[in-house]
Amino acid sequence: MLGVAGGIAAYKVAIVASGLVQRGVDVRVAMTPSALQFVGPATFGGLTNSQPILSSTQVDADGTVPHIEAARDAGIYCIAPATAGVLAQLASGAADDPVALLATTVRCPVLICPAMNDAMWQKDSVQQAAAIVRGRGVEVLGPVEGHLAEGYDAIGRMVEPAAILERICAVLGVA
Repeated sequence: MLGVAGGIAAYKVAIVASGLVQRGVDVRVAMTPSALQFVGPATFGGLTNSQPILSSTQVDADGTVPHIEAARDAGIYCIAPATAGVLAQLASGAADDPVALLATTVRCPVLICPAMNDAMWQKDSVQQAAAIVRGRGVEVLGPVEGHLAEGYDAIGRMVEPAAILERICAVLGVA
């Protein structure tokens, strides 16, 4: 499972999805409404051969409820980019979009890859949210220092797709 939130780094998740599919991994994607402003569902549908989960009330053509089916079958759930808003939702247990909803229904390991500007990442509330989710067993990969969308280098850049792919494959035991 890949959860895609609304941030400029969302396009990088398509690279992760493609890499997983090329390794023979079945991938299902969930997207927040704001993610749709950065990358379209057709991208992930084409890469994964399954329609993204776009609504918490979605029912697939075969009559299944994807946030239940996908959660049951997932070997890992990776949320990238994990925005400040996603971190707050995960810390509070809110489930008002498909990405956060899946985080409450999966029984597999959860990996999040934060991405936001440095001011947001360094905010006490964001650091507290990150600490809460870590305390619940969620693995936090990144963020790293690098060039941000705002045009300068600082902490807050999402880790590169290769690092995400490597970590997911390690958890799944896939070469």
